[in-house]
Amino acid sequence: MIHPNEPFAGPLKTLWRPQAMFKPPQLDQSAPPAAPRPSYALLINPFYPKDANASFGKHVLTPTLALTSFAAASPAHWRVDYWDENLLHGHPPYAPLPELVGITVHLTFAKRAFELAHWYRSRGSKVVLGGLHVLSCAEECASHADALAMGDGVQIWPKILADCEAGKLEKIYYATYENQYREDPAPRRTILPKRSFLTNASLIATRGCHNRCNFCYLATDGLRMPYRMRDPQQIVDEFVASGEPYGVFIDNNLGSRRDYLHALCRALKPVRKIWSAAVTVDVTDDPTLIREMALSGCMGVFIGFESLSDDNLLNAHKKTPKTADYARRIRILHDHGIQVNGSFVLGFDHDRKDVFSQTAQWVEENRLECATFHILTPYPATPLFRQMETEGRLLHRDWSRYDTAHAVFRPKHMTPEELEHGYGWMYQRLFSHASIWQRRPEDWRAVAPYLAMSYLYKRSNRFWHFLIQNDLVHAVWRPVMGATLWRHLRFRRALEQSPARATSGIVITAGV
Repeated sequence: MIHPNEPFAGPLKTLWRPQAMFKPPQLDQSAPPAAPRPSYALLINPFYPKDANASFGKHVLTPTLALTSFAAASPAHWRVDYWDENLLHGHPPYAPLPELVGITVHLTFAKRAFELAHWYRSRGSKVVLGGLHVLSCAEECASHADALAMGDGVQIWPKILADCEAGKLEKIYYATYENQYREDPAPRRTILPKRSFLTNASLIATRGCHNRCNFCYLATDGLRMPYRMRDPQQIVDEFVASGEPYGVFIDNNLGSRRDYLHALCRALKPVRKIWSAAVTVDVTDDPTLIREMALSGCMGVFIGFESLSDDNLLNAHKKTPKTADYARRIRILHDHGIQVNGSFVLGFDHDRKDVFSQTAQWVEENRLECATFHILTPYPATPLFRQMETEGRLLHRDWSRYDTAHAVFRPKHMTPEELEHGYGWMYQRLFSHASIWQRRPEDWRAVAPYLAMSYLYKRSNRFWHFLIQNDLVHAVWRPVMGATLWRHLRFRRALEQSPARATSGIVITAGV
């Protein structure tokens, strides 16, 4: 039993974090203006600081789908390049100078996005900003760009390129998310630096979620994202074309429509691959669906439990089963060989200082293979932000600290400093030798692979930094994923022969 005061019994360990993981690459201020190359677009994912508490590996799990989707929507005569500053390749290229630069903007790296925009604009490029921060804080973003893309960028990107060519770029382009999602082109993965990611098979089958939690970006003012689905065969074709053994679904909630997930699993089963996805815990309402997920290759799910307090979840407007039933539902997933990465938000109004010890104890008792923690963060233009603003509880508007690793508001039952300390303690506790061992699988055959993967993912940030810096992520992890696929195929054969109940034991991968 973890004592409620244990998180505050002493100072936290100082964790290693090299400069490259928290400071962006310097831009060459001596580079002169130049004549932009016509019909050349550069798409940039800006740098953001990495939290030393978490695994550096999660930042190179999969590439962003937004930018590769824009590339797919570009006319054939346009050259389109991709640059992710988080791959530690240095600052974005500028020789030749792009005619158009598209930059995705999130509030935590808005400052860096604006720096990049200013640098390219001052040298002759046109800059388009898009992303959630543009939607929630358009006035702030407008002065840093030649144009803003508001809404579904895939719909408006071809028009932006055409207007750029014609020299009549508009200030704002609008699109909704009401289109038939199946009509979107498949992402253009050929522009990716494939060696830099654990897997290039980042997949998205659906858009939206049946929840509208008041702290979630999906609740942003002006954002209406109805649940839309692509044809299962489209997803299968993309997965097969990637050539990867392991795919990651980046859907907000792949299980919002269970009939669709049934169909997707049936389509995925013959391709003999493994995958992970984010779902809500109520997907376990249908045990036959869990079985189909396992038989189709699902070996891990990311579940936003958010809190172990029903009152917190009620206040957040999250539709979820009672927290007392969470443990039973986790067992259903484990019994089908599906590993669980549980996500928890800390700092809700019903949280007191014992929330850290209670949550850690629960994670260990239920043998969650991995856990992810977030400090409650009121994103601009969400109901939570308006509530905090009305109550005078916001501490500042330094967006760079709205990263779920810092307390940016006054909690009700602890200080901001205590909230940040408890957050750091949670990671240090759950990534400790003792906790990793305590959460080992009950099946002894899975213990060794579980320990190997846990240590590689959770306690190897120096190793991850080396892999990222030297473009070795894919080369090192591809054989690991191949071995995991082999074990999962063997498990599936056993599961098919046991119609009543599966046996647990498949190991977690770094992608979960």
